[in-house]
Amino acid sequence: MVDRCISTAVFCICSAVLAVLLRQYCREQSMMIALAVCTAVIGGFLSVFSSVITEVSSIFSQAGISDSYIALIFKAVSICLITQITCEICRDSGESAIASAAEIWGRGAVTVISLPLVKALLEQINGIF
Repeated sequence: MVDRCISTAVFCICSAVLAVLLRQYCREQSMMIALAVCTAVIGGFLSVFSSVITEVSSIFSQAGISDSYIALIFKAVSICLITQITCEICRDSGESAIASAAEIWGRGAVTVISLPLVKALLEQINGIF
């Protein structure tokens, strides 16, 4: 796993240097390189960690946590990752207002998606008392 992390780091650093060099000549191509690199790294991440997701899912199932709650947790994490990368790309291209709007959207989406989990937690608390 360490070798994959090092390879990814080198790939990202080389891509960042290329994007910075291109930014001097064509800002649009620099942004496209950043998008392509982010897509490639996320794709690699998903392919490597799909087995981890399966393992975590089985651990939660053995603990008696419902599959729907597990799915909510993974969806919330996905929203956070997507929002983070989107905001950083927007800030890189000089659009901090759009990045702030994306952050607000991500926070709202996580709040909405977690409502069933909060409801179940409150039901558990009410069951104790």
